Amino acid sequence: MNHRRQIVLGLAMTFALQGVWQLGLAISPDRDHETASASTPSKIGGDRSPVDLVLSADGALALTANQTSDSVSLLRVSDGAILDEVAVSRRPAAVAFTPDERYALVTTTQGGELVVLARSGERLIPAGAVLLGYQPHGVAASPDGKLAYVALEGANQVAVVELAAREVVARIPVGKWPRYLCLTPDGSRLAVGCSGDGGIWVVDTARQETAFQTRFVGLNIGHLAASSDGQYAYFPWMVYADRPITKRNIQEGWVLGNRLARVRLDKVARREAIAIDPRGKAVADPHGMALSPDGQWAALTASGTHELVLLRIAALDLRPDGPGDHIKPELAADTESFIRIPLGGRPMAVRFDPSGEHVLVANYLTNKVQVVDVAERKVERELILGGEVEPSLARRGEAIFFDAHRSTDGWYSCHSCHYEGHTNAVTIDTRNDMSDNTFKMVLTLRNIQHTGPWFWHGWQKSLPEAVHRSLIETMQGPRPSDDEVLELVAYLKTLEGDRGARPPADTEAVERGRDIFTGQVANCASCHIAPSYTDGEIHDVGLGSEYDNFEGYNTPTLLGIANRTGYLHHGRARSLDELLTDLHSPAKVSGTRELTDRERADLIAFLETL
Repeated sequence: MNHRRQIVLGLAMTFALQGVWQLGLAISPDRDHETASASTPSKIGGDRSPVDLVLSADGALALTANQTSDSVSLLRVSDGAILDEVAVSRRPAAVAFTPDERYALVTTTQGGELVVLARSGERLIPAGAVLLGYQPHGVAASPDGKLAYVALEGANQVAVVELAAREVVARIPVGKWPRYLCLTPDGSRLAVGCSGDGGIWVVDTARQETAFQTRFVGLNIGHLAASSDGQYAYFPWMVYADRPITKRNIQEGWVLGNRLARVRLDKVARREAIAIDPRGKAVADPHGMALSPDGQWAALTASGTHELVLLRIAALDLRPDGPGDHIKPELAADTESFIRIPLGGRPMAVRFDPSGEHVLVANYLTNKVQVVDVAERKVERELILGGEVEPSLARRGEAIFFDAHRSTDGWYSCHSCHYEGHTNAVTIDTRNDMSDNTFKMVLTLRNIQHTGPWFWHGWQKSLPEAVHRSLIETMQGPRPSDDEVLELVAYLKTLEGDRGARPPADTEAVERGRDIFTGQVANCASCHIAPSYTDGEIHDVGLGSEYDNFEGYNTPTLLGIANRTGYLHHGRARSLDELLTDLHSPAKVSGTRELTDRERADLIAFLETL
C-alpha cells in the first residue's frame, strides 16, 4: 500500500470514528454498563498511576485520571469504594467536572482526545469524544458549562470546545508547550502555563485571544490555581541557573531550583515568587497546586521528594525581584507556615476538600488517592485504585526515574530534565561528554533503545553504561547498584513518543515532503533512516566546538521533532524553518542545493508527522 493511500484511508477511519463518537451522545445512561465497585471489581488491570483528580462540590466523590491503565475511576471518598471505572483512549492527563457535575471531561495525551463522560448517579457513561490531536493536557470547563478549554502541548494552542456540539470552535495561539491551565471563577480570564517559553499566557476568554504574557526563566510549570477574587494564578515551577553540574553548585541552588510563584490575571505585572528549597533538603519537582477554600493556604506536591508541602500564604514574601536560591531561613523554621508531609510514591495532583480540613492527593506510583489531615499533618487514610501486587522491573526503574533523592540533597530527578521522558527547553552542561562548559540540548529518551550510540557525540555504546554514567555525573547522587541500572534501563525502554499526534493539515504537502526527504533534493534519509530516523553513526557537520572532547555528533532521531523548542546540539535553531534555512540546510549538510520556500514548507509538513 502506498503512503498516499494509507493517509486517505486513515482520514476516512478518523471521520468514521467521529461518527461513532457522535452516536455515543444518543445512548441512554440506562444502558448496560460494567460498574466497578467494592463488590464488582473492574475488569481493567495493571497499575492505575493516577496523575489528576477532581472532587465533587460536596467533596463526596473523587474522579481520577489513571495514566498507565488508560482509565478514569469514580470513588466515594468516605469509604474509598470504587463506584465505577471506565476505559478511555491512551494516556489520560487531566480531568474536570462541568459546573453542574453532569459530565466529566478527560484529556488523553497519546489518544489526542477530549473524552466526555455522562455522570448518572454513581456511574460514568461514555458520551462522546472530540479528536484534538497535539497531545492534550490540562482541561477546564467554563462557569456556564458550555465550553471546555484544553491545552494542546504539541500545537502551542488552547482548543475551545463547544460541549453540546462536541466540536472545536476556536484555537487560541499561546506559547510553546502549554500543559496546564486554570480559569478565574467568573471565567473571564484563562491562565496557561507554557513551559517551552517560560511564562504564563493570560487569555481573554470573551475575545478568545491572548490578553498578555508574563515571561520568566523557568521550566516544568506545574498545575495552576486561581485565587477566589480572580486576581492571581498560583503555580510551582523550576528554574535552571545555567551552571555546570557539581555538588557545590547543586547545593547552592545554581543548577536546578524549585519555586512557588503567582502572576496577576487582571493586569500586566512581573511574576512574584519565592524559593522553596531549604539548604540540604530540597523540595524537588513541584507539580500539583491547590488553594484552600478560605484562601489562607497553598498546597503543592513535590513529586521528586515524595511529599506534600503546605504554605501559609500570609507568611510568604512573594517578590517580583529574584527570590534567591533557598527558602528564607525564617520561613523554613516556621513550622506553622511551612509544613512538609511525607507521602512516598510520586504525588501528583492535589485538591482541598470543601471544608479545607483535608487535602486529597493522586499518588502515581502507589496507585492511591491519599487523604491528608491538615491539622494533624499526616495521611489519614488511602483510597486504593488497584494495581500490580509486585512492581515489575520497569516499574521499579520508573520509581528511580522520578526520584530526586538520586541527586545531591534531593534537588532534581531524571524527570526534571527529561520531562515525561522527553526533553526540555534549555541547554545544560550534563558532564556526560567528559567536558565542562559544553552546554547542549537535553536529548529525548523516547525510543532510546533504537537510537544508540548514546550522548550527543555517540561515544557511549552501552545503554546500561550510559545510564550509570548519567546517575553518577549528572545526578551527583548515591552510586546505583547494577540491579538499579537494569531497572532504570527497563523503564526507559517503555518510553514511546507521540508519533502521529500531529494530524497533517495537507496530505499532499506531506507526500511531497516525504519525496524531498527521501530523494536527492535534500537527501535527509541518507542519515535519518526510518523507522527510528537515525543511522547510529557519527557525522561532522561543521558544528563542533573547540571545547568538545569528541569530534562529530551522533545522528539524533527525528521522531517527535515537531514538539521541540531548540534544534541541533546547541539549540540555536528555534524552529524547523530556521534549521533548514541556515545551520542544517541541505546545501550545507548534503551538498545539494537550497530548498525553495515551498519545498521547505512541504518537508516541514512531513517532519511534523513523525
